[in-house]
Amino acid sequence: MDKRDDKGRFIKGCHYNPDTEFKKGEHWRKPKPYWNKNWLYEEYIVKKKSASEIAQEQGCKENNILYFLDKHNIKTRTISETRSIKHWGAVGPDNPMYGRTGEISPNWKGGITPERQAFYSSKEWCEIVPKVWKRDKATCQKCKHKKSDEDEFHIHHIVSFEIEELRAVLSNLILLCFDCHNWVHSRQNEEKQFLKEVES
Repeated sequence: MDKRDDKGRFIKGCHYNPDTEFKKGEHWRKPKPYWNKNWLYEEYIVKKKSASEIAQEQGCKENNILYFLDKHNIKTRTISETRSIKHWGAVGPDNPMYGRTGEISPNWKGGITPERQAFYSSKEWCEIVPKVWKRDKATCQKCKHKKSDEDEFHIHHIVSFEIEELRAVLSNLILLCFDCHNWVHSRQNEEKQFLKEVES
């Protein structure tokens, strides 16, 4: 049956292709799983998948998933909640980048900056270093491990090295072993231990 008028235009409310015809109250598109509140709740809340992960699996845009989360009154996660369940990759020795510092790091740029190089060879730094080692008794101030010949230890700046006037202040420096120093500067240090912002 032809469903166009005598000028070849579609007749309003009629479908030229019988395969696209639908009954009143039905949607012309095939239903998607994420239209269903229970299904979406299971994936997002119970299985803790992100909106982008669900969208990727369903072959749609993330905004589609966010729209239906809002429509079904499913509360979306805060940034801190997302970070607490997000997989950030392997940590420690399981991470292929573990221990790749200095020349073996892909981010190596030929050594420390000229400013740091100049400071670490200055008389001021050379005088403060033994004082830090003596005060901290050659012991990591986090894990309390005492240095042996095989261990690598660092002097850590509590307030960033960028604050020039505190670079060689004894109270701003502590001794840390290699692993603890890496931990201090990692995302695992959520409470920002041994780190301090300069007071304005």
